[in-house]
Amino acid sequence: MMGVNNEVPFSVKELNPLVVLDNKTNPATNYTFIDQNYIDPCSGRYIYVHDLPSRFNLDLLKNCRLLTRGTNSNMCPYLANLGIGPEIENSEGVLSKNWFSTNPFLLEVIFHNKMKKYECLTNDSSLASAIFVPFYAGLDISQYLWNPNISVRDSSGQDLLKWLTERPEWKRMWGRDHFFIAGRISWDFRRKTDESSDWGTKFRFLPESKNMTMLSVEASSWNNDYAIPYPTNFHPLTDGEVLEWQSNVRSQNRRYLFTFAGSPRPDLNESIRGVAIEQCRGSKACKFIDCDVTNGNKCDNPISVMRVFKSSVYCLQPPGDSYTRRSIFDSILAGCIPVFFHPGTAYAQYLWHLPKNGTKYSVYIPVRDMKVWKGNVEEILLGISKEKELALREEVIGLIPRIVYANPRSKFEIFGDAFDVAVDAFLERVENIRRLIREGKDPSVGFADGDDYKYTFSEWEKFE
Repeated sequence: MMGVNNEVPFSVKELNPLVVLDNKTNPATNYTFIDQNYIDPCSGRYIYVHDLPSRFNLDLLKNCRLLTRGTNSNMCPYLANLGIGPEIENSEGVLSKNWFSTNPFLLEVIFHNKMKKYECLTNDSSLASAIFVPFYAGLDISQYLWNPNISVRDSSGQDLLKWLTERPEWKRMWGRDHFFIAGRISWDFRRKTDESSDWGTKFRFLPESKNMTMLSVEASSWNNDYAIPYPTNFHPLTDGEVLEWQSNVRSQNRRYLFTFAGSPRPDLNESIRGVAIEQCRGSKACKFIDCDVTNGNKCDNPISVMRVFKSSVYCLQPPGDSYTRRSIFDSILAGCIPVFFHPGTAYAQYLWHLPKNGTKYSVYIPVRDMKVWKGNVEEILLGISKEKELALREEVIGLIPRIVYANPRSKFEIFGDAFDVAVDAFLERVENIRRLIREGKDPSVGFADGDDYKYTFSEWEKFE
């Protein structure tokens, strides 16, 4: 994840920072005559995109310097190339074509621009199976997260809901076919009290918002939140570039048994993170990448990170400030087998993009209580057979197409990327809701309920 420094720390090429693609509606929606034998390839897949007032999206980009109030960082350079950032030109032989300096907070912009190239858009909302709301929720709240005035923090979300509920599209399913994207963790939108000291907004606790589905980089324990991958720095144009990269990481000589990229969290006393750093630094088989900003934050440079990850068999993924980490997807991209310590880091999160059986692509070392845990990561990893290691890596490499976001200017022909997987899964979710309605059942039952067991260790004991 990008640090707080204002400069992009490597050679980049910047193009058209504020270009936003026009919607391209499938001509099938405008046919005046349909052959009776015609099978519409978009049947059940049409999406209508709301044309929101610009204050909810494009104006935020025009005022990009205001998006990081409370920090020293500047979001503006990362808006280049439809939100995927400036292109990395000199990767020192570590990367391939179409790698960019991508800021994960811009997922909302990336997803919106990819939606504008979606093959089944329609301008007729009555044909749509789903309604996309291009609200840049995370960018909007990033202006006010440090503002003690909760009315200011909550105002944009309340205004958006007022606008949406006045549209005819809302009344069809009362918002249950609506979805939006957040480039921040879902907890930023679930403030439980009106105390100014509490973090974030209460957007997801507002009654109308509960009827929508949010796709964010980290989901909460409520059923109307789903997690989708953090954007990596790789945004290939073609299937061939993906296949080429998969061959590249498959052939790597991995001289480190394991690696960890991160920085200490001294305020998290019961976190495995500090132990992971300590054990890594104390092992000749481990390579530690220090992400501490006071030490230059080597994690800001994708070349440095990928060079080490491509040279490592396993990549440790302990929770940090929240359950998830962008590093999960960087490690998959490098063919480095992720090692998880908590089910909330991946298994309970990325239900649409990663295998349900976590043992197929990762190593699980559950740490329920740091006070009593006496495990040794190196010994555990050395106990994994070579045959198992190779099988895990092959599964990881096979996941690469579905966890990257293809360049917004293109679309894969063979693979489905992270965008495609998310859209298809949401369309299935809406169809399941429609089925309940056809069966005379109440679609609100369970739709926005909390799941108190989602992130508990007991739910994932089958992976131990």
